[in-house]
Amino acid sequence: MRLNMVAVGRRPPDWIRTGVETFAQRMPRHLPLDVKAVNAGEARRGGDVDRARASEADALLAAAGSSRLIALDERGRSWQTRDLANYLDTAMHDGRDLAFIIGGADGLDPRCLEAAERRWSLSALTLPHMLVRVIVAEQLYRAWTLLAGHPYHRA
Repeated sequence: MRLNMVAVGRRPPDWIRTGVETFAQRMPRHLPLDVKAVNAGEARRGGDVDRARASEADALLAAAGSSRLIALDERGRSWQTRDLANYLDTAMHDGRDLAFIIGGADGLDPRCLEAAERRWSLSALTLPHMLVRVIVAEQLYRAWTLLAGHPYHRA
């Protein structure tokens, strides 16, 4: 099984890239975390946010392939770490890849939200979409350590 983070934006700042890579490298071989970045919608430059989100949705859904989709969405359900760990455990037994899809600055197109099996809200706060990558990577690592009985998670 693979964990895929599929996100809008191909050029994250170095500190974002480093943060994601730190946690991706800590994941076990049987549960790798891969990052797939897609281009931001070109129409955004012209002010057509809906068209930009639609083109991003095409790219995000194509990059996710046949994976089970989890959309990062501010209107989604908040999970506790144990919830994520339980979901991850169930998914590992199912064996199907998971794709955590992260929209751009204007969020996800409704098609992505409708295609998602789950909608996950990280916080009631508005978070920069690039920062979400680091938080998701860390939380996936934390969930795995909880399942593995590793001392990283101390709650």
